Amino acid sequence: MRHLDTLLNFSTDDVQEIFAIADELKSQSLQGNREPRLAGSVLTMLFEKPSLRTRISFEAAMAHLGGTCIFLSTAEAGLNGRESAVDVARVLGGYSDFVVMRTFEQSLIDQFAQHAGCAVINGLSNDSHPCQALTDFFTMREEFGSLAGRRLTYIGDGNNVAKSLAICAGLLKVPYVVSSPAGYELTPDFLQQLKRIIPDIDITLIEDPHAAVNDADVVYTDVWASMGQESESNARKQIFGPYRVDADLMAAAATGAKFMHCLPAKRGLECTDEVIDGPASIAFQQAENRMHIAKGVLAWLSNVNAK
Repeated sequence: MRHLDTLLNFSTDDVQEIFAIADELKSQSLQGNREPRLAGSVLTMLFEKPSLRTRISFEAAMAHLGGTCIFLSTAEAGLNGRESAVDVARVLGGYSDFVVMRTFEQSLIDQFAQHAGCAVINGLSNDSHPCQALTDFFTMREEFGSLAGRRLTYIGDGNNVAKSLAICAGLLKVPYVVSSPAGYELTPDFLQQLKRIIPDIDITLIEDPHAAVNDADVVYTDVWASMGQESESNARKQIFGPYRVDADLMAAAATGAKFMHCLPAKRGLECTDEVIDGPASIAFQQAENRMHIAKGVLAWLSNVNAK
């Protein structure tokens, strides 16, 4: 049984296969053809954190593929202490072909992957956001025609998005630069694990954001305070102020560089309206592609788990 629990368990071929399926399904959809590849399949979404893109992208993906969705909060599922996680996983797995989870702790997703008996997809955890990273590189590839020779710079907190981008960059041989304030970088433990799994990864940490975007084809940012970090918001505004992506920072990147953001955006904080609404922005192309990657992931998991 294969899962999308973390990209650390994926190969370059796995990612390329998902991209190929997503390409095919997106092309068909744009032509008005929505083949019901997953007719009769059930996707259960189990969310501890609120969501716009993750929930709707998977609901729309299943609708396009002919399947059905069920949505539950973790409290509704009994994960507020009413039942054990293992029992809930076994029950939901008996009803479902896929379970998408959006949680705080990665360990809850790991438990479900171990016990559910169906494909489990990480819709987000504090450690990882694999569907977002797949979407981001799919969008880069779509925008530039190829990832060969392209460089990605991430500006901001070394969070779950920055980590998943790092893994995907390594798998796809894309040079990756991360620029964060001191104390908010990708952790040494994560970097050691990453280099052990992908020894030839090209990753650089540069504290100065203007130096970091030099030669970048894509400048990427995320919110400064993620869900669960609201109490740190005021302090982070001061610390991350120099890391705002504005027109001046974009001008320091490569000619024709694009701007990406996983959304939601705190406009005026990590990025300016001028950038996210400007001609360099492909943030909303990213958002739409969440649905196409969701279709690619679901179809790919269905195929590999049927073998």
